[in-house]
Amino acid sequence: MSSRLPPRPATSDPYLHTRRLTSRDRLLLSWLAEHYLLSTRQVTKALFPSGRSARLRLTLLHRIAAVDRFVDTTAAGSTQYLYALGPLGLLLNRDAYHDPDNPAAKPPRSSRDRADRIVGSRKLRHLLGVNDFFTDLLAHARTHPHARLERWWSEQHTTDAYGAAGVQPDGHGIWTVGDATVGFFLEHDNGTEPLGRVLAKLRAYERVTQFGPRYPVLLWLPSPGRERNLLNALAGTSTAMPVATAVHGADPAGCVWTLTSDPGRLRHLHELPSDHGPHAATNPNRFVRRDPEPSAKQVDHPSR
Repeated sequence: MSSRLPPRPATSDPYLHTRRLTSRDRLLLSWLAEHYLLSTRQVTKALFPSGRSARLRLTLLHRIAAVDRFVDTTAAGSTQYLYALGPLGLLLNRDAYHDPDNPAAKPPRSSRDRADRIVGSRKLRHLLGVNDFFTDLLAHARTHPHARLERWWSEQHTTDAYGAAGVQPDGHGIWTVGDATVGFFLEHDNGTEPLGRVLAKLRAYERVTQFGPRYPVLLWLPSPGRERNLLNALAGTSTAMPVATAVHGADPAGCVWTLTSDPGRLRHLHELPSDHGPHAATNPNRFVRRDPEPSAKQVDHPSR
């Protein structure tokens, strides 16, 4: 009698469907690993030529357990899905951040547990708003060959990198148009905090400039009235780093930014002043521009 064990059924291999993943699929999974979740609309504008092609591909990714999906019952208008990592996606991204409400919490027992934490998060609408900002930049880059989102970091990733100064940005990016490269810290404002608290955050960003980059802080605001109030509060105030404001709904790459130190004209994102900081051990996350690989032309996700 042979002592050889019978072969395992193909369905017992958790990595079976990895061969069906394209480079675009893997890029999407890496985004879901770091940024928790994306809506159908966000995935479409960042990666696909049409809503139909996005839905067909996302249906396949859901079928092979690369992603989980949930109905976004709070979306205005037609119902859409929200996507998070599924079992296969989590196997391929084992260092994914887990809990938007408590990053130090015990890791979830399963990808479904992780997804439930995200969808049930008190930060859900805020997360989607932040991810809207960055996917709008990616959508702009898809139709403007000289534009590129070089870096897209989540709140937790950015806090890990710069939190020694006490900052906790909603995100961090590096945006390039032609020869102009601008780093920025994003503060996505929904109008729920007093203006004094928003202004107090700027002191921590000033501490970042003492050892690291001098990137503009982008105050992305829910209404023109909120923007006017912030501009009035900052009038005549000098800051070590640039501060710029704009209102939700605009193209963040466009000519929509008001520099608080020079509010007389609007600027494109790539026209804002920016300094990557010193080449020094105190600035380990200093950005160095390089030509991207063809498969990652739109966004670079450095290792955490």
